[in-house]
Amino acid sequence: MQELNFPKFSFRFKSNENKISIFDCIRKKFVILQPEEWVRQHCLLYLMEVKGYPKSLINIEKELIINDLKKRYDIVVFNPNGSIHLIVECKAPQVTINQETFDQIAQYNQVLNASYLMVTNGLNHYYCQMDFINKRYDFLRDIPEYTS
Repeated sequence: MQELNFPKFSFRFKSNENKISIFDCIRKKFVILQPEEWVRQHCLLYLMEVKGYPKSLINIEKELIINDLKKRYDIVVFNPNGSIHLIVECKAPQVTINQETFDQIAQYNQVLNASYLMVTNGLNHYYCQMDFINKRYDFLRDIPEYTS
């Protein structure tokens, strides 16, 4: 797999019927290693090991309904009170991050109301803080570290 713009992390892999899987510590199972999954697993470890977010507050690939359509978010980090702190949208490295990507995560956030948004293709990362009063997002250099 392609080297990404994240710190070096250790992963568990297994091979079965010519398919490589990577262990997802949140879902507690091996998942097929696709380019987007490679980005998602790096992002997960970045959130936990670098930013200090507890595993117990992280959720992966759950369904949500937007305008009667079923969608799936990549990563959500909850606050201890159950509100949503962060939504992360992961794309494969070859996918260019553009306005459409931000529109997608903004649409998810109309339902989830997260304080922070992160969009990454593993090479480029974009971080935003929501300004609900002015109905916009403000770009940041990074997302904040976890504080309880």
